[in-house]
Amino acid sequence: MTDTQKQNSKPEKKEVKKKKSGWRIARWFLIPVLLVLALAGGMVAGYVVLGKQDIGSVFQWSTWKHVYDLVFAS
Repeated sequence: MTDTQKQNSKPEKKEVKKKKSGWRIARWFLIPVLLVLALAGGMVAGYVVLGKQDIGSVFQWSTWKHVYDLVFAS
């Protein structure tokens, strides 16, 4: 290279550590919370609206054990 090409070339950039953005950190907490809310909403919609049952038994363990037994009965 000639002297003029060396002067016109861009100097090498130093590596700069990027800080994690607040949104990137918030996603780690926001996505699981939204997934749990979607699961709870789906359970309520399916059991109360479609199944026409009371909302109190949606979150009881015995209800879902019974559903599991019905689906996977041998």
